[in-house]
Amino acid sequence: QVQLVESGGGLVQAGGSLRLSCAASGRTFSSHAMGWFRQAPGKEREFVAAINWSVRSTDYAGSVKGRFTISRDNAKNTVYLQMNSLKPEDTAVYYCAARDSGHYYYSPYDYDYWGQGTQVTVSS
Repeated sequence: QVQLVESGGGLVQAGGSLRLSCAASGRTFSSHAMGWFRQAPGKEREFVAAINWSVRSTDYAGSVKGRFTISRDNAKNTVYLQMNSLKPEDTAVYYCAARDSGHYYYSPYDYDYWGQGTQVTVSS
């Protein structure tokens, strides 16, 4: 069982930056692929970024590629999402998720554990 707690959301102006953190419980964190998803009001939850267990592979949604960076520190049981050049369309609740596998997938249905989410609001 893995428990996830996100932090770092908030209100920022367009062009600004935020860093989200996701702290995980459990001794098996390093064996899980991790992902970030987001959900805006009235929209489905969508893939943002993912990282595999060994930190050797990452991937991003096209809308955030070049602006967001996912990373993890297995010694600290934490995954991060650095978000730069934020746009109003990035406004959403951001969720951290973990898979019972070392390799990531892109659908939220492929993830087994979820955090409670953290709100990111980007003003124009």
